Amino acid sequence: MGPASTLSAPWQHSAHTASAPSAQPAGSANALPPEPGSASRVRDWAEIQERMLAPLVEAVYGRLDVGPGTRLLGLGCGSGLALLMAASRGASVQGHDDDGARLELARQRLRSVGRGHAVADAPPGTPPGGLADTCADCDEASPAAARGRWGLRPAAVRPGEHDVVTLFELYRAEQPGVLVARARRHARRGGQVVLTGWGPRERCETGAVLELSERLARTGGEGDGDSSRAFRLSAPGALERLALTAGLRPEGGGRINCPFAYPDMESAVRGLRSTGLFDPAARRVGDGPVAKEIEESLHGYARPDGTVRMSNVFRYVIARSA
Repeated sequence: MGPASTLSAPWQHSAHTASAPSAQPAGSANALPPEPGSASRVRDWAEIQERMLAPLVEAVYGRLDVGPGTRLLGLGCGSGLALLMAASRGASVQGHDDDGARLELARQRLRSVGRGHAVADAPPGTPPGGLADTCADCDEASPAAARGRWGLRPAAVRPGEHDVVTLFELYRAEQPGVLVARARRHARRGGQVVLTGWGPRERCETGAVLELSERLARTGGEGDGDSSRAFRLSAPGALERLALTAGLRPEGGGRINCPFAYPDMESAVRGLRSTGLFDPAARRVGDGPVAKEIEESLHGYARPDGTVRMSNVFRYVIARSA
């Protein structure tokens, strides 16, 4: 593996220069933001949005002293930024995500790091945000490995072998308690599981934008949108209760400022759409109206130089496996 400095670029990358060209402004009525799993949407996530949580990831890794000798598993690893950040500290990393397109990008990123890292697909039928019991139990004899679904080598990823298991996108899970229980099974005895989530709604300016999803989804008759999912774990003690229910012992945590900062309005709309939190609304009223509503809601956070910035707080809890 190369020196840590060779991995600094991905999460310090300029979203404006990296963004794929768009045929129409993202906020126009006829704009069609990328569909989930499409190459352009994955690029928007990886080049614009994923880096917004880099301060949270770095704080967690610093708190746990992630480095050489650390065996780290990222459940819900997305397109691999958090894995790269751990690898740059010398850790041996493995990851899993249920979004095949994001996962493929994670594979490509890890190939640039070197050997000893792997990612695994979700088994067929896994619901969005969920992991099946066999999510990361693949080895050379498994059907998944036989079909070549490992990005690097078919190294075994078995329960009970990891020093650190991270859940940086726990809010995406339809059943977060189930996911935390599975994270516990993958941690070694005495290993640590990291649970994260949005901070208090009143401390997160992006919450006002996310409320669009819920309001527009209700307008279309779908009921609660995914904005309620984003903040359902933000109440005091919510992450700790999840850990305790899963048989983990909470040992501490913290709050980290994670501003969502974009070079321009178009990047802001595309980045937020790439999270998937607006999909319920888009299914009901269409992508164009949703993009337009997002842009209008962002005007209060636009600055004279054209950039867009929203202050947010994220929480993390570190729990130990008995």
